[in-house]
Amino acid sequence: MSTSVNSTPVNEKDEQVFQDLKLLNAVNDRYGGVIVEVREAMDSALFGSVLRASIAQWRHQGKKGVWIKLPIQHVNLVEAAVKEGFWFHHAESNYLMLCYWIPEGTHTLPANASHRIGISAFVMNEKREVLVVQESTGRFQGTSVWKFPTGVVNEGEDICAAAVREVKEETAVDTKFIEILAFRQSHKALFDKSDIFFLCLLEPLSSEVQKQETEIEAAKWMPFEEYKAQPFVQKHELLKYIVDICLAKKDGNYSGFSPVPTTSAFSDEKNFMYFNTTDLNGQ
Repeated sequence: MSTSVNSTPVNEKDEQVFQDLKLLNAVNDRYGGVIVEVREAMDSALFGSVLRASIAQWRHQGKKGVWIKLPIQHVNLVEAAVKEGFWFHHAESNYLMLCYWIPEGTHTLPANASHRIGISAFVMNEKREVLVVQESTGRFQGTSVWKFPTGVVNEGEDICAAAVREVKEETAVDTKFIEILAFRQSHKALFDKSDIFFLCLLEPLSSEVQKQETEIEAAKWMPFEEYKAQPFVQKHELLKYIVDICLAKKDGNYSGFSPVPTTSAFSDEKNFMYFNTTDLNGQ
């Protein structure tokens, strides 16, 4: 949502107060703004005065966006910041991020992260048995539905690594990531965020199954045709497409997207780009 913020009025009395105050420590960001990380305890009234003085200085310097990172132990300063025109941008377990737009007009600050990333793992052995689980929590609790291992990608975790991890956690089966077979985007999911869900092909490296005690009711290898015949699978269009994609892949009639380590202009660190390496290499 776009937000307009008016300039903070500064009178002669305020100017004198500002001159006597120590301004907030800030570092410049790449977009003409500043970032403040509050590290020391401060009285909220004093913080409000220092913040007004700092905004006046940043305005004079032609700054645009202001970001204030408030660790959870300094939550007493939130009200003072909000009174100066700051709004909530996002929160993590140990801090709250607030922001402010100095110029007149609609701000151009980026919105908070809008998506979460999930995976579903298709693991089939040489007997054409697929690795499936029944969940003991969530929407599938008590439904007797057998489903592929699924989960959410952690912050800083690659999709391919998350798929291997989730299978290991839920079933104790070791796997090797092969391809992304397909993905689906949906909206208004958890906390009204959008959701991107990747169907991943993994190769089993072990066979013994041991269920995760905290979240999984049961886990086993199941003949794929038996999995496919479940009323729940037959009822939902998305799952029928997943079945068709998985069978086409196993029959050699479908090529997915393989992870290829790459660098970019932004970083020399290796990241994965997923694409159809089979067709690209002419194989």
